[in-house]
Amino acid sequence: MSARDAVLITAGELAGRLAALQPVTLLDVRWQLAEPDGRAAYKRGHLPGAVYVSLEDELSDHTIEGRGRHPLPSGTALQDAARRWGVRAEVPVVAYDDWNRAGSARAWWVLTAAGIDDVRILDGGLEAWTAAGGSLETGAVAPEPGDVTVAHDDLYAGARRTVTADAVLTSGVLLDARAAERFRGDVEPVDPVAGHIPGAVNVPSTSLLADDGTLRTDDDLVEGLRDSDVAVYCGSGVTAAVTIAGLAAAGVDAALFPGSWSEWCSDPSRPVARGPE
Repeated sequence: MSARDAVLITAGELAGRLAALQPVTLLDVRWQLAEPDGRAAYKRGHLPGAVYVSLEDELSDHTIEGRGRHPLPSGTALQDAARRWGVRAEVPVVAYDDWNRAGSARAWWVLTAAGIDDVRILDGGLEAWTAAGGSLETGAVAPEPGDVTVAHDDLYAGARRTVTADAVLTSGVLLDARAAERFRGDVEPVDPVAGHIPGAVNVPSTSLLADDGTLRTDDDLVEGLRDSDVAVYCGSGVTAAVTIAGLAAAGVDAALFPGSWSEWCSDPSRPVARGPE
C-alpha cells in the first residue's frame, strides 16, 4: 500500500467497498470555526450509515488547562467514544467532513495516535462523495456498540509524534498551518495575541487542497522536508492535522504541536513574531 493510500481513500473506492458489503465504519466529523457543532448539518444529509462525531466534545478534552483551545482527549475517553460510534477491531474506519478536511484530519490524527489501525480520510470529503453520485441519508444513526481497544492513553505521547511548547523552537522545520493573514499577525479572530512562533514558515493547510477539496502533493515542499525534523502547528491543533496528513500521504512524518498558537500565546513570556517571515 502506498503512503497516500494508507492515509486517504477515494470516493470511488469507498463506494465500491460499500456496494460489495465490505464492513467499514463511517465517521461524520462536521466542524468549522464558525460552526463547531455540525450535528444539524449531519442530520440534514450524511453518508449511509455514518455516525456523527463531535470534534469539540469527543476529539478534544476541554477540562485540560494550559494546552490550548482543543486539548487532546485521553485514550480512555476516546475508546469509550469510539465504541459508541461502533468502531470495531479489524474493521476499517473512514472519516469525512465538509470543510477543508479539518474535522476528518483531526479524527484521523487522534485515532491513529491512540493506536487504532486502518483509519483513513475520505479524499475530497462530502463533496467528493456526492460528486461521484453517492447517496445521502438523513437523521441520526445509532450503531451497534463497538469493541475497539486503544493502545495509548496519553495521546501526547502516543503512536504519533508530538512536540511540546518547550521544545517547539528546537524543531528542525516548524510549519504554521494557519491562513497567511493570521501568520503575519494582520488579524487574529480567535486567540488573544496576533502573530506567529519565531522561526516558523507559513504553509496554510488550505494550500495543500486542490480546487475539488482533495489533498494534493506539493512536490517542492515535500522534497524540502523529506530529510528534516518537521513539526506543525495551527491555531489549536486542528487544521495542522490536515498538513500532517498531506505530508504523511507523501511519505513525510511530521510532529504535531497539539496546543499550537493558542497554547503558545497564552504565556506572555514566550516570544511572538509578526510579519511575513
